[in-house]
Amino acid sequence: MSTSFLLLLHRIKNRRFDDKTLQVLNWNLVSKDVKSSLEARSSLRETLRNESLPAIRDAVHKTVEEKLLILEFFIQAFALIGDVESCLALKYEGLLLREVKCGTCHWLQVSHTEWINFSHQALHYGFYSIAKLSCEKALVCFQKKDFVDEESLTVQNMKRLRDHSVKLLDSGCVQAQAAEYLKKKLLAKRKNPCSSAGETKSVASSLFRDGIKKRNVQKLIEHQRMQQNNVL
Repeated sequence: MSTSFLLLLHRIKNRRFDDKTLQVLNWNLVSKDVKSSLEARSSLRETLRNESLPAIRDAVHKTVEEKLLILEFFIQAFALIGDVESCLALKYEGLLLREVKCGTCHWLQVSHTEWINFSHQALHYGFYSIAKLSCEKALVCFQKKDFVDEESLTVQNMKRLRDHSVKLLDSGCVQAQAAEYLKKKLLAKRKNPCSSAGETKSVASSLFRDGIKKRNVQKLIEHQRMQQNNVL
């Protein structure tokens, strides 16, 4: 292990969650070539994931402000090494923590804009279920206002973003089911070489067709609703 890596580990284990530790993390990202850079990021990703969990657990008795600062440190750290999944997961946890505690600390309240911005990020990186949940939370936040026009552009945009997340989530489920089926059939084929190759293709294709059919029905329903609205 390099000196800079040991220094980083030492500071994290001693709960030094500050800009100096982030600077040490940056030192560890400096590499002479692409291969070394990838290896360094992989090692740092594993280390940060292993160290972040106990650090967050140890903060259970700390104040909300201290917990949020620890989360923010790891959010920045994961962002530096390009671990999008961990970065978004901790961002979501931070928003949920603020949502829970805003009853006693009003300044912690999460705005609908924050939820929408997070939803866009989650959607961009393929975390469709989180994007959907964030949209729903944005709608709840917005609807808590004294006067809310359900037909306003803001509400409609949030609903469109939520519906788009649902469609992508459904599409991903169909593809995952097809991939899982093909994987099982491939394993079965290795055990039984005489099995028909055409059967796998046929069933997998039907799964995709079912998914496409489902989306087409949804589009038809939406089109009919639009026509009804135009008539009204």
